[in-house]
Amino acid sequence: MTNKANILIIEDEEAIRTGLIDVLIYHGFTTDFAADGNTGLEKAKTGKYDLILLDIMLPGINGFDVCERIRQKDREQPIIMLTAKTSDDDIIQGLQLGADDYVSKPFSVAQLILRIQAVLRRSGFTDRDTHIIELSINDKKCNQLKIDTRNLSAQIDDKHVHFTRREMDILVYLFNHADRPVARDELLHKLWGYAKNLELETRTVDIHIAKLRRKIEKNPAKPVFLTTVRGAGYRLITG
Repeated sequence: MTNKANILIIEDEEAIRTGLIDVLIYHGFTTDFAADGNTGLEKAKTGKYDLILLDIMLPGINGFDVCERIRQKDREQPIIMLTAKTSDDDIIQGLQLGADDYVSKPFSVAQLILRIQAVLRRSGFTDRDTHIIELSINDKKCNQLKIDTRNLSAQIDDKHVHFTRREMDILVYLFNHADRPVARDELLHKLWGYAKNLELETRTVDIHIAKLRRKIEKNPAKPVFLTTVRGAGYRLITG
């Protein structure tokens, strides 16, 4: 690659941090690092990194707080969180706060590079020709949504809502394929950039769908816009 992607590693364990630096440089990336949450956040705020690898357990402020504060400033910054393998709660919380994906420790180098390349490849996926998405369901509650894809925001009845880039990618893709259900594996392939038929254990699609439902549905437990088609995938009801 002629223009090397610049990756910020926020990791306090020196052995892991050094290993990540060596692996990333070997695979053609440039790197910077921080050993605590406060330093990592200050570096992240400069906006000069193509991707951030963010550990959860950090001195100072933890990875969850770092992620949340980055998202308050920049909703498009690609972030992959490093999580303990057995901690489903950590994975869910990280994705809910706006991380694009996660890698569980201990991780293989091949899977780490795969996920980094996939997030970098798909960052900024949103179709720039789709500026406004309008959805309405004519029922007794008169549900109406107006989504601005460029500003990553929506007017939902009288409420203003913000989205991450990845959330908007999902909405736009489902909107452009609203005639049919979209399978989970298709979203992983098209939006996260994973190879087809790749046996990859990840809950990232399901958690992102749950996040979107909390934002656009009046009753997320009984969605009327972002529905599940049993055995087939997810479908966006446009009207």
